[in-house]
Amino acid sequence: MRIFGIALAAALLAGCASAPGESTRAERVEVYPTQPSEAIALEDQQVLFWDDATRADRFRRMEDFFAGIEASRAGDPRELPPGPPLPAETAAAVDAFLASSNAAGIMVIDNGKVRYEKYGLGFGPEQRWTSFSVAKSFTSTLLGAAVADGLIASMDDPVTRYIPELAGTAYEGVSVEQLATMTSGVKWNEDYTDPNSDVAKMLNVAVVPGESQAVTYARTLEREAPAGEKWVYKTLETNLLGVLVEEATGRSLADYAKEKIVDPAGFAGNLFWMTDLTGGNIGGCCLSIRLSDYARFGQFVLEGGEGVVPQGWFAEAAGERVALNTPGFGYGYQWWTYPGAYGAQGIFGQAITVVPEDRLVVAVVSNWPVASSRDLRLQWGGLVQKIAAAD
Repeated sequence: MRIFGIALAAALLAGCASAPGESTRAERVEVYPTQPSEAIALEDQQVLFWDDATRADRFRRMEDFFAGIEASRAGDPRELPPGPPLPAETAAAVDAFLASSNAAGIMVIDNGKVRYEKYGLGFGPEQRWTSFSVAKSFTSTLLGAAVADGLIASMDDPVTRYIPELAGTAYEGVSVEQLATMTSGVKWNEDYTDPNSDVAKMLNVAVVPGESQAVTYARTLEREAPAGEKWVYKTLETNLLGVLVEEATGRSLADYAKEKIVDPAGFAGNLFWMTDLTGGNIGGCCLSIRLSDYARFGQFVLEGGEGVVPQGWFAEAAGERVALNTPGFGYGYQWWTYPGAYGAQGIFGQAITVVPEDRLVVAVVSNWPVASSRDLRLQWGGLVQKIAAAD
């Protein structure tokens, strides 16, 4: 395996809504809206600025604080049989990272078998942990499913074909592929330390009846480069991608995920996906699942998602569509690409890393002391490299 470190920051959304979600599905047995059991004030919903104790408490039970849509676990959960334990030296390195990075859990699946599974922070195998931007790769997979279903005709289609409300905005003339690769050319500020950044404000925008908050905020933005010429990381664009998939399918992301991810990947626990104030799922963030289901999703992707996405979809989606400044690193359709690997990653230390050559999936959920850390990403990359090199 050839990873030399994951040095790129991941993303999140900041403000989240507290109104109940609404599923477009008539039958609510398997997918249903949820109401938070504990109310919190709007000013307390700035997730980026919670203190450590608040994060440690809420990351494991976001459904108690935010509205969303719940999708029930797979009827036939995928078994994850035990494999040979990691060599002692490698296991010790993973143990050390688990403790030093404030991780809540790490799971290693090698050739479909679990070689390591440990938890921290009082977290356990039947609890869920929030994803942050790992959700982006779920939304990308649902995009692929919609293409396979013929509901999105082409990645070259204009975004306005599916979200006509964006006509006349900075997103006029942007293609679905450019939205998926974040190369729209629209100006954006994703600074997690700045309460006035776009990412911190986008879901605090006033609700326009009948319109997604992502679309409402998109109306305020300006273009800084021609579409397709400049890459800028924008959580809003995954939120728009989620709106696009919901419009194309006529279903919530959680509902569609139940059919296209939860069931075929064999999730052992329910999936919770937060909604904005208009009741639509937030494509760029905030689904909650078990650590083992993060790993099951990675295994599903590694195996190609047969019957769900077009043939070869993950080679394209998780391939380097955009080359970044660090050699060997790039961005695909909401997937990060690394030397010899690719993955999903979210702030505060969530990640699913897939190493195809070694048939390896490594998943982690965490409560880092800061939203993004180049040093911790580098340590994670080095740890995955060490695991891949182990017998």
